Amino acid sequence: MNELQQKQLAAATTYMQQVLGQDHSGHSIDHIQRVVCLTKTLCQQEHVAAFVPLLATTLHDVIDDKVVADVAVARQQLRDFLAAEQVSDEQQTEIWLIIDRLSFSKNLVHKQALPLSGQIVQDADRLDAIGAIGIARTFYYGGHTGAPLYDPAIKPRTQMDKAAYRQQSPVINHFYEKLLLLQASMNTPSAKKIAAQRQQVMLAFLAEFKAEWNGEA
Repeated sequence: MNELQQKQLAAATTYMQQVLGQDHSGHSIDHIQRVVCLTKTLCQQEHVAAFVPLLATTLHDVIDDKVVADVAVARQQLRDFLAAEQVSDEQQTEIWLIIDRLSFSKNLVHKQALPLSGQIVQDADRLDAIGAIGIARTFYYGGHTGAPLYDPAIKPRTQMDKAAYRQQSPVINHFYEKLLLLQASMNTPSAKKIAAQRQQVMLAFLAEFKAEWNGEA
């Protein structure tokens, strides 16, 4: 990255920290830091220029409706920030395309097409939703929203749209409704390798959880 891009990325990091610094939903600064690291790794392994993916990764949650009170205001503030930092129109277009299409909920009904840069950001974000960190974030978010821990009588949902997906269900169901599905949705070979190992961590956890729930262990 050139000097201007480094400055822009540093400014984006500060902007993100201001927006997400008080988040308690699992989309806080530490989440972005991990996804940034994963994005760097995937860019290197897939031989993709890192600037746009890193900028999109850094900013992807600052307009998330789970995090901000007014999405329209947050979107305009982000547009103003990108313009003030002199991010080129072409780069802004790509960043918005990535941010607007990467989320799981946006892809429930129809898969949203992404360029390779966006596929990397999507993979990095989804990798942070699975494995040991994914388990921790799931229960953290469940506590944040007041979701019940587990109810064997309530079966995981299928064929959801975004509105249905956002309706509350037991925390354990989230593994079956989303997290265990993410391995198959990975775009890049590099992410698929990481996801395979993290999938096994979740499956082992769920087996142990249910055994203990049923008094078997």
